[in-house]
Amino acid sequence: MAEAVKKTAKKVTTTSAVVKKTVASKTVKKESDLTVDVFDVNGKVTGQLELAKHVFGVAANKAIIAQAVRVYLANQRQGTRSTKTRGEVSASTRKIYRQKGTGRARHGSLKAPLFVHYGGVSHGPRPVDFSMTMPQKMRQKALTSVLSAKLKGQEIKVVSGLATMEAKTKAMAAALSNLKLRNKSNDKLLVVINDGTGNIVRAARNLEGVTLTSAARLNAYDVLTARQILFAQEAVESLQKRLGK
Repeated sequence: MAEAVKKTAKKVTTTSAVVKKTVASKTVKKESDLTVDVFDVNGKVTGQLELAKHVFGVAANKAIIAQAVRVYLANQRQGTRSTKTRGEVSASTRKIYRQKGTGRARHGSLKAPLFVHYGGVSHGPRPVDFSMTMPQKMRQKALTSVLSAKLKGQEIKVVSGLATMEAKTKAMAAALSNLKLRNKSNDKLLVVINDGTGNIVRAARNLEGVTLTSAARLNAYDVLTARQILFAQEAVESLQKRLGK
């Protein structure tokens, strides 16, 4: 009886050890999800980059993302449309014809809205300020949520050597083809670079479906609407420094 109990206890100990090893391996695997390959412009892997957890490992907050999109789109509206009222129209102030005896309706001014092309517009559109504000921490939370979701969906690539590339559209097109980021549908590709890299701007500005932005101007809406995101390695470091902990 005692021997049977010892054998059972030994099996339980062995099983618990195996479970601990499995859990530990799974934990290591989850942490390594934030490690991405770094490609060169020829499409070859040259190394790996460990991404910051507070930028690329955040749980998605759908409410904040929706609010960030709403604020961004509202701020794109200019609200500058305007029409002139009868008090703003430039025309003569004389009575256009005598009050009685003409058989027509009584009118006192050519500026009245009834006179098309001459008078003012009643209840027409006027300038409106559609701008909305959002706290900086909420904007950053929305951006990190979207970036984390894109990384989880394998829609982010990091490349080195973009800054030293020739400022030719042909060179950028070849690099995107090597990285397998060009397709026939010309879906939106977002390229995130650092400020002051003029060669990349001149090389990519004529490519259809390619949008350029800097790490300092990156926002949740641009990331959310992009099919693929190509990060210059320097831009990743700059973005992580900008968002901080």
